[in-house]
Amino acid sequence: MNRALVRIVLVVAAVMMLPFNCPAPLTYRAGEGWTYEPVGGGKWQRARAKDQLEVAQTAFDKKQYGLALKAARRTVKKWPLSDYAPQAQYLLGRCYETRHHDQKAFKEYQTLLEKYPKVPNYEEVVRRQYEIANRFLAGEWIKVWGVIPFFPSMDKTAEMYTKLIRNGLYSDVAPQAQMNIGAARERQKDYPQAVKAYELAADRYNDQAPIASEALYKAGLAYMKQAQKAEYDQGAAFDAIDTFNRFIALYPNDKHVKEAQKHIEEMKTEQARGAFEIAHYYEKKRRWLAAQIYYNAAADRDPASKYAEEARRRIDAIKRHTAPQPGGKPTAASGKVEGGK
Repeated sequence: MNRALVRIVLVVAAVMMLPFNCPAPLTYRAGEGWTYEPVGGGKWQRARAKDQLEVAQTAFDKKQYGLALKAARRTVKKWPLSDYAPQAQYLLGRCYETRHHDQKAFKEYQTLLEKYPKVPNYEEVVRRQYEIANRFLAGEWIKVWGVIPFFPSMDKTAEMYTKLIRNGLYSDVAPQAQMNIGAARERQKDYPQAVKAYELAADRYNDQAPIASEALYKAGLAYMKQAQKAEYDQGAAFDAIDTFNRFIALYPNDKHVKEAQKHIEEMKTEQARGAFEIAHYYEKKRRWLAAQIYYNAAADRDPASKYAEEARRRIDAIKRHTAPQPGGKPTAASGKVEGGK
């Protein structure tokens, strides 16, 4: 036992006497902060933030994007408070964007702007986000887990535009980004949300006439599409007419004024159609008074339309049908009106 113990002691002592690398202590460097740095670390790893960033930048310039990603990621992770971290974070976005991983690129750019809002190329980064969102608006597919192309998503696209607008509410691209949220919602046929997006653009950027006028006009178009989609709810038609009228009043010299006037007439016809459909519904239910009210509305809202002409004919038929007989009684209220559908 004693001999075995002696042998163990000798082995341990021998191992302890062998040379080996030990980690450096905490080190403070100006611009980098406090770091705990191992010596060496591999062919691409460096002991200082500045040197690690140089590896990332050199690799990126040589189009070695895999190496650039590793080196930039290590710079950000190991020295997040250093002066070199913002550029490394920017390189992460650039690497992913160059490799056509747009979702990941957008996310890295977003992290850059949130963590380092004073980066000198702030406007450039926001524009890059805008261009990425535009590609998704044009139909680029969202990738599941950032890898598998799955489907286009206007929800995700609108979310991207919303984030970049928050990054710079009055940046060069923010007004058009707000407009593009409306376009994304229209592609979903979510016209109420499209209207909200356009009206927000018109209100927020009212000092930019080209944006505000286009936004108000497109809000009217979205209301019009909503009205055409509805069967009985004609509130959207009223809103469309009101929006187009405001557009004409505020921007009388805009190139879309004539189109807006034409759309107003179309919406009046749509109102007449809607009122006529409601009247016809009540007529089938033999609710003669309600039917006459809505037929009158159809005739008043667009007097020259085919709906107005037919509405007037139906009113006359209902009056004849419900008129008192010589004996003082109306014709059978439950009977079918002559010429009714």
